[in-house]
Amino acid sequence: MRGTLFIVGTGPGNPAQMTPEAENAIAAATEFFGYGPYLDRLQLRADQRRIASDNREELDRAQAALARAAAGVNVCVVSGGDPGIFAMAAAVCEAIDNGPQEWREVDLTITPGVTAMLAVAARIGAPLGHDFCVMSLSDNLKPWEVITRRLQLAAEAGLVIALYNPISKARPWQLGEAFEVLRQVLPATVPVIFGHAAGRPDERIEVMPLGDAEPGRADMATCVIIGSPETRTILRDGKHDLVYTPRSFTGAKR
Repeated sequence: MRGTLFIVGTGPGNPAQMTPEAENAIAAATEFFGYGPYLDRLQLRADQRRIASDNREELDRAQAALARAAAGVNVCVVSGGDPGIFAMAAAVCEAIDNGPQEWREVDLTITPGVTAMLAVAARIGAPLGHDFCVMSLSDNLKPWEVITRRLQLAAEAGLVIALYNPISKARPWQLGEAFEVLRQVLPATVPVIFGHAAGRPDERIEVMPLGDAEPGRADMATCVIIGSPETRTILRDGKHDLVYTPRSFTGAKR
């Protein structure tokens, strides 16, 4: 008898942003595989076991979880945010695609979650109110030349761009280079939102024009949203400014 493999996202980190569907999946599982800080967000029972691993061991984690589910255990693979956005759902599907037949027979349940860009956007207004794209600046799994080309094309298409994995100790230069690529296409006045730890106690949301955007304001807990030429800022006395992208296309000039 096969077990069930649940893949859940804990949301951006605020417990209130975890979905009831994810909570139900967590209650049904007995073994939990994930990056340690994500597992720390769970309130597990005494009969539930956690198996923590490094954040860069996604495929190994997926294979270990599938092996346990194939052995009849109800297993939960834990991601932050939404498990299908630069997270564990893709790693599990990749493992199934290249793994033994018995892994294809495991019951698989993927629960959607609140991803970081949605939490950041909600804090500042509605920057994702029109067409947008989502990219990771990590070049661990794709060439940097592909990343910069996609950035250029997205900016030329007038899309708002949400960036995950913007900077790290191993990649301290990439966000700055990404901004330079975008400055060749977009007006210097386009708003850039740095959303650090949205919804958590150490939340920090900052907005500045692309021409002045400083890469050092980001870290790996930051989601960066770059507006399009259509994106607007509403100044409000005594309240934080609102940034939004109108629902209708007006053809704003670059």
